[in-house]
Amino acid sequence: MKLSLLFPVSLLFPVCLAGLLSPRPQIHYSPYSPTHIPQPSPPRTKTCVVRSLGHGRDDGPAILRAARKCNNGGTVVLPRGQTYTVGTALDLTFLRHVDFDIQGKVQFTNDTDYWQSHAFQLTFQNATTFWQFGGEDVNIFGGGELDGNGQVWYDLYAQDIYILRPVILGIVGLAGGSVSDLLLRNGPFWNNIVVNSTDVVYNNITIRGGSTSNNPAKNTDGWDTYRSSGITIQNSDVQNGDDCVSFKPNSTDILVQNMVCNGSHGISVGSLGQYNNTYDIVENIYVYNITMINASDGARIKVWPGAPATLSGDLQGGGGRGHVKNVTYDTLHNVNNDYAIEVTQCYGQKNRTLCNMYPSELTISDIYFRHFTGTTSKKYAPKAGTVICSSPEVCGGIHATDIDVSTPSTDAVYYTCENVDDSLLELPCRSG
Repeated sequence: MKLSLLFPVSLLFPVCLAGLLSPRPQIHYSPYSPTHIPQPSPPRTKTCVVRSLGHGRDDGPAILRAARKCNNGGTVVLPRGQTYTVGTALDLTFLRHVDFDIQGKVQFTNDTDYWQSHAFQLTFQNATTFWQFGGEDVNIFGGGELDGNGQVWYDLYAQDIYILRPVILGIVGLAGGSVSDLLLRNGPFWNNIVVNSTDVVYNNITIRGGSTSNNPAKNTDGWDTYRSSGITIQNSDVQNGDDCVSFKPNSTDILVQNMVCNGSHGISVGSLGQYNNTYDIVENIYVYNITMINASDGARIKVWPGAPATLSGDLQGGGGRGHVKNVTYDTLHNVNNDYAIEVTQCYGQKNRTLCNMYPSELTISDIYFRHFTGTTSKKYAPKAGTVICSSPEVCGGIHATDIDVSTPSTDAVYYTCENVDDSLLELPCRSG
């Protein structure tokens, strides 16, 4: 195996590979397998070790050099026990047949002015990334930590909601690969985004973080998928402050299974229909074996209405077209969630009458909620959820079976159901 050492010549010395490389994880799918399983990666034949410069100096250029040297069949290693400072936006979308063995800690700098100017913009909901991986057959693993240095961003966002906050890990334009055995901490915005990618699996990811000031950590989604297909997210543990997983526009053939999510906004479809004259699709989604704790929702589908609406100063929209189809939430345990189920085509529009006057242009069909257990919070008790469509013409085929969710109230549990065929819902429905 060829070995490259990425540090100054004066520091070069022989390195023994024994014990240096992490074995590439053997990912198993259970109980369900994805529609598209990434092809096995061939063995890597060269290794590039990046040594941290230390003292907060920028290791970004060295990581980029290593990626270029070990492209087409190599492994880039960031050894354990080292902290890497990244102050350079890294475009790693050129990779072919590369493993990134991240054993140490990668921390992005707190230079918010630089990142707002240089982070990679992804053209959807103000999302940007510190670094982005793409190409073909890329595996990222190693047991290390990626730290987004989020506190400075939480405090800045409290002053200016229009700042662009980077995502910790962007997978952009990747055909086949995996991300596994990593800790993501202190995300300024979403933790993971998958864009224009196919056949990528995430396995054994831990997400942690939160604000230490009075300014909350906002929009810290665990995963967002966008214009991607064949994505699997499994066996992971998330503590965050927004969607645990969110299927954004044109997300298809996705499996999410064996997850624990604490403090989130649920496993969410959407939001969709935000952009006028745009056609959004989410279909063939299977979500299985989720424990959802202290969340706003367990399972959630959120669609914008047919006329413009404003959720907040930096989030408004409506009028987009498209469809949500063949989405299943199977086996979800609720622990102190505000709602077990929420379906809305009035996202961003608090005036229900106005929403019904301008029903969504985006259809919802073939939705299945089954085998839900647990107890909601007291926030809306005895109401345990809502299934609200803006019009029955654009929303149908929503099924709910074996839903055994209680509330802290002594009154009978119920769900608000409007403009929907409640004969398909084994729920105690009420209107209004």
